[in-house]
Amino acid sequence: MGETVRRAGRAAASLLVSAGLALVSYLFLAVLLFTAVATLLVVGAGVLPETVLMLRRMAGFKRRRVAAWTGEAVPEAYLPLTGELFERVRTATADPGTYRDLRWLAAHFGYGLLLAYLSLPLWPLGLLIDGVWCGLLRRPAVVLPLIRRLADLDAAWSRALLLPSPDHRRTALLAERVEELTVTRAGAVAAHGAELRRIERDLHDGTQARLVALSMRVGMARRAYENDPELARRLLDDAQDQVEEALTELRHVVRGIHPPILTDRGLVGAVRALAASSGLDVAVREDAVEEGPRAPAAVEAAAYFVVAEALTNAAKHSGADRATVELVRGNGLLTVSVRDEGRGGAGVGVGGGAGSAGEGSGTGSTGEGSGTGRQSSAGAPHGSGLLGIRRRVAALDGTVEVTSPVGGPTVIEVELPCVW
Repeated sequence: MGETVRRAGRAAASLLVSAGLALVSYLFLAVLLFTAVATLLVVGAGVLPETVLMLRRMAGFKRRRVAAWTGEAVPEAYLPLTGELFERVRTATADPGTYRDLRWLAAHFGYGLLLAYLSLPLWPLGLLIDGVWCGLLRRPAVVLPLIRRLADLDAAWSRALLLPSPDHRRTALLAERVEELTVTRAGAVAAHGAELRRIERDLHDGTQARLVALSMRVGMARRAYENDPELARRLLDDAQDQVEEALTELRHVVRGIHPPILTDRGLVGAVRALAASSGLDVAVREDAVEEGPRAPAAVEAAAYFVVAEALTNAAKHSGADRATVELVRGNGLLTVSVRDEGRGGAGVGVGGGAGSAGEGSGTGSTGEGSGTGRQSSAGAPHGSGLLGIRRRVAALDGTVEVTSPVGGPTVIEVELPCVW
């Protein structure tokens, strides 16, 4: 009997929430009326997209309630309300999801209140009848379970009204995908531009300056050769040192574009070399990465730079002395995970560990840092931080997930789609 009462109580609570939402929908009718008048007067057309967003939030709340009650999610499918005002108004009025939500809103105002009212008289009857029938005679309850059936009916009707059609769902998913690709393309263009500026800066400030100095040394040696051979030899020795320094600068620039070690030793070998030179005790684990054909060069380069940036920042800011790099291949994905046991707080400030924004700035718990600087010893531009990682990964349609609570650990997990 006690379990029956508890189940009926949960069902009654769900019906009361539904009734409350129905009352809110009644008040929302005034908002709809104001929006309709403002839109007809044209000057208030900007209110329409905001009203549609409010309607979507109400429908989304009901979807979550239905999913919590039934254990089965109710999918939603809306066209994104983005762009200029005219485009947003046109999308709001053309989206079938808007009219589906309006239909649900009107219907729910009726059955949401009705089912809640029907459940009220069942309580005294149920406590009396089931108290004797179930509590004393040990028979199955007959009245209180009806309250659960009313809640099931509310969920079933709401699901039927809010469920998008397959065609509309495909259209909404396609529109969402187009918007996502637009953002990804913008990020890729920005990352490409930043990379070109970095290469130009490194060549101008480093290699070009050394070559100019080298040219001057050789010219001075030529002029001094006849009159002062000893001075000429010293100038040529200096020129040779500058040639070696220029070559070192060029190697740094090349590693920043596409590390030769990737071509020579593959991703696993290149990551192990990074681990050996990072200054941390790094454990590298790989699962099926070296089996079968290699991943595309762009994917390997992105994975390499993710590890390079993460290990560099972990060594500089996390305060940890150990880190773990894991490479996993499977299901058309290359997964890269970098974990350090440092102080955490990536993106909050310096000391974010593997996910630190480096020498740039960061915001939020997941952190998006940016900055500029010369190349790190790992071959990645230090200070590029999470923003650089996200842009590089987004250009390949991958995902980045950062977990970095204050106190650690910091974990960066990157998934890169690729076809072998």
